Amino acid sequence: MTIEVPYQPLPIHQSDVRYAHGPDSAAQSGVPSGETIEFDWSDSAIYPGTSRKFWVHVPASYTSSKPASLMVFQDGWWYLDPAGEVRGAIVLDNLMHRGDIPVTIGVFVDPGIFPDAEDPKNRNTEYDAFDDRYASFLLNEIIPEVSKHYSIAEDPDQWGICGGSSGGNCAFTAAWLRPDKFRRVTAFLSSFTQMPGGNPYPELIPRLPRKPLRIFLQAGHRDLHWNEPERNWLANNLRVAAALAEAGYDFRLVLGDGGHSPNHGGVLLPDALRWLWRSDEG
Repeated sequence: MTIEVPYQPLPIHQSDVRYAHGPDSAAQSGVPSGETIEFDWSDSAIYPGTSRKFWVHVPASYTSSKPASLMVFQDGWWYLDPAGEVRGAIVLDNLMHRGDIPVTIGVFVDPGIFPDAEDPKNRNTEYDAFDDRYASFLLNEIIPEVSKHYSIAEDPDQWGICGGSSGGNCAFTAAWLRPDKFRRVTAFLSSFTQMPGGNPYPELIPRLPRKPLRIFLQAGHRDLHWNEPERNWLANNLRVAAALAEAGYDFRLVLGDGGHSPNHGGVLLPDALRWLWRSDEG
């Protein structure tokens, strides 16, 4: 099937480009809103001493008799905020109402903080690491807490994970190390270049047997250090995409203009979720 894409002129100046949100990123008349419940989590065994909030968005169509699909978002409130760039709950409601994605519970998890520390942020420690601690944190702490209240499908093909910047490579790493649980991945402007020890994926992806993942990547022409030899965020995202292509993965790369901003990824979220949950192999 041929799809005709309307002509859109390219911007000449690429650094300060802003993309307009589509209708799926705004609350729509006739679309029932799900309920969003806030949780506090201050008893982590994996990240001791941290506290955080997370939010569970339960769709209006959810029923406990039918286990729901699961989508986990890093940087919880940034991705949930209805006035922000991503507007995750609004997007989920709109797409579920039309049947573009299955009934899905969204879990929006903030990074941990050390409340009394001089530098309270634990975000980079959690998100940029190349190990299974964060995946284990989700699987052993957050998701079991969610499952106490809501029925979640056990099929890993019904589990997705999403993030941007450090949250993007966090989502990628969680799925890479635990494909038995997370198989649909959305990673926007991922900070592969600042992973301790460097970006491991261009070497690992073609060397290891292909994992059962479906991956949506977004990168920016003017992301951090885009024209420099070191810590080049654009180049590292392109290297990961090239490795996925050469290894035969089911993946999609969308390359946009602008700098290190959640705008483009947020605008793409509806299309990313539709693509991730599609039933065909196109």
